[in-house]
Amino acid sequence: MPTFVKNRVFIPGLLFFLICSLLIPATGSKAAAPISVAEAIANNSGEATVSGYIVAHTAASNSYDFEAPFGNDFNIALADSPNERDNAKLLPVQLPASYRAEFGLQTNPDIIGSKVQVTGNLEPYFTVPGLKSPSALMFIEEGEPTPQAAAPVSSVTPGAVTSGTEIILTTETENSAIYYTIDGSDPTEDSTRYAGPIQITKDTTIKAVVIADGLKNSEITSFAYYIALTGLDIHDIQGSSHYSPYENQYVADVEGVVTYVADANNVYIQSITPDKNPSTSEGILVYKRNHGLSSGDAVKVSGQVKEWVLEGYAEKLETDLPVTEINATAITVTAAGQALPKPVEISPLKGQPTRIIDNDQFKSFDPWQDGIDYYESLEGMLVKVAKPKVIAPQDYGELYVVSKYTLLNTLAGGLRISENDYNPERLIIDIDDSSFVTKTGDSFTGDITGVVSYGFSNYKIFSDRDSLPDLKEGGLKQEKTKFREHSKKLTVASYNVENFSPKTGAEKTMKLAKAIAENLNQPDIVGLTEVQDNDGATNSGNTDASASYQALIDKIKELGGPTYAYTDIAPNNNEDGGAPGANIRVGFLYNPERVSLVDAPKGTANEATAYEDGKLTLNPGRIDPENDAFSESRKPLAAQFTFNGDDVIVIANHFNSKGGDLPLFGKTQPAVLSSEEQRIQIAGIVNQFIKDIQSQDKNANIIALGDMNDFEFTETLTTLKGKEMTNMIDLIPSIDRYTYAYQGNLQVLDHILVSKKLTLRTAVDIVHINAAFMEEHGRASDHDPVLIQTMLK
Repeated sequence: MPTFVKNRVFIPGLLFFLICSLLIPATGSKAAAPISVAEAIANNSGEATVSGYIVAHTAASNSYDFEAPFGNDFNIALADSPNERDNAKLLPVQLPASYRAEFGLQTNPDIIGSKVQVTGNLEPYFTVPGLKSPSALMFIEEGEPTPQAAAPVSSVTPGAVTSGTEIILTTETENSAIYYTIDGSDPTEDSTRYAGPIQITKDTTIKAVVIADGLKNSEITSFAYYIALTGLDIHDIQGSSHYSPYENQYVADVEGVVTYVADANNVYIQSITPDKNPSTSEGILVYKRNHGLSSGDAVKVSGQVKEWVLEGYAEKLETDLPVTEINATAITVTAAGQALPKPVEISPLKGQPTRIIDNDQFKSFDPWQDGIDYYESLEGMLVKVAKPKVIAPQDYGELYVVSKYTLLNTLAGGLRISENDYNPERLIIDIDDSSFVTKTGDSFTGDITGVVSYGFSNYKIFSDRDSLPDLKEGGLKQEKTKFREHSKKLTVASYNVENFSPKTGAEKTMKLAKAIAENLNQPDIVGLTEVQDNDGATNSGNTDASASYQALIDKIKELGGPTYAYTDIAPNNNEDGGAPGANIRVGFLYNPERVSLVDAPKGTANEATAYEDGKLTLNPGRIDPENDAFSESRKPLAAQFTFNGDDVIVIANHFNSKGGDLPLFGKTQPAVLSSEEQRIQIAGIVNQFIKDIQSQDKNANIIALGDMNDFEFTETLTTLKGKEMTNMIDLIPSIDRYTYAYQGNLQVLDHILVSKKLTLRTAVDIVHINAAFMEEHGRASDHDPVLIQTMLK
């Protein structure tokens, strides 16, 4: 359903193929005569000969190149018209090596527009209906076609019907006869001749052909009918479960009123005869191409009940929950302009769970306790949220809100996660408008209404941007630290600058420099993460980031800050994760007027530093960089500085990301966090490095900082701390403890740890300038920086 998709990857062709293939049975053996491209798409299975025009080269799923140059000789795309440009009407055809010299478009771009005939297997190709493994392929000359009889037409749309339905077959060809079969074989003159209505009393596929003297036989047309269940309401179909008890069965004359039109092919309806069971939803999604419905239409729907993952990345088909829908074969409008059902209010005062997502691995359906079951019990239904409070900035056209009756747990007006509470009460309002500007702490002056659905790993409420009430400014402002330069105190910051290079633009450079010069008040040392090389995400082989650092240094100086120096170790090309060619790394800015690097050789990407005789052997140097635990992740960087005659070792970290973890609201409960294992290993390596230093000098000053990609209460941070370090984040009051927002949840990913002896001499501050804001508010990164000020003795 393409209109559901914002700036993300989706596979609408696959959805269309799956639905069509379920509603229209495949032809069996090789077709008696060439079929059209449209027929090959509609009946995409079995062997067939297809006639059509070469119109394009298939670049990717639903992506075609219609003009030279073409990327390769591996495929062609056919259409029934040489001028066709509608992706849905194109058939990608695989070209084995034996056909590429003659039919490959890279080699033969001038064959665009030529007519060909190809025999092969009809099956999905590039996730859409296609043709693979051709056994014959030839050009055919244009000429006067042999007149062909018009194909037979059925009086009843194929699909779900009630027992006893009569099928009348007709054709526009005069003086012709219709022959048909119901046993799956192709009809011929030896088959049953149609003489009157065919009564359907069981699942039946009628295959019919029109034969007339002097004409080519019509195409064989299939009409598949399925005896449907009748007398069911929407709540019966939804049931008290995440999966319909009628999945894959056919239903007829399901009544409802249209509550929300998602797009030309998808519409939500709600029952006009609700039951009294709050566990069963009264709403359902209906899929029918070009349905033509409007809000307020009363309808009767017939079709097949399916469970579909509506929208998401391809891998989400394995991780996400499906939505119950009716793949409609027929929709009858019985009235227009009907009143919509009263929206169900979502609120903690109305039974919305506020602590538990799921605690029984789906063993019990208990929407009064589990958030994942609660939203399923409302799937497809019209709901409202009373004067919502905004808990995080808009992202991908989604608003993150809670009811006005929901208690918040941060000073900013958001919801922070804790070890046992990932905030099931947060709501996602999908308005499909990424230009809407809002931030944490704002609120709406009226109620928001919409329908509950699911996509991209979350339940969400579809609502129209134009129907939103007015937004009230909450007054949240970007912060400035209270720390000031002090002759005896060292100030150290940790800042994830979110894929920064000179190529990210002057505005981002300005915002980051302003944050360091003004909001952080010019720290003595800044541990940076996600610094890209000089040409950013260009896979050139370059790994040097000197221009990236210099752009930031120059802008900080321009804004009145000190002239920082920098140090880092460039990674091996494409070995540390991140965007290909970007070579993100950790590194340091430091003010040479306040601190200096202890003299020692600088390490290389593959060299490991150690601590001997009070010094790092390589400065800066990487910690055990060839350890398998750091595969496809950043290697920690240790640097030894001198401040007022005292040494301090600062370790910059950027642990592996959470990519690959299962979603909080996915179909596996509890969510499996597979990426955590690597972070725990990395944390153990860094902690052992700290132990090695303290075994030689128990009074050594050590600071470990960076984006750990994990929360303060996780095993990752427990391992990193050990008995040697204090995570200063733990000392920040919970109401102010967050550095990042993800899908409406405020959380800590960025940490600063200090050796135990420094704890009582160290103050900490999270400077909230990014996580709760959008770029329109001055945001420069997706992480808030963390800052400490400490006395080394």
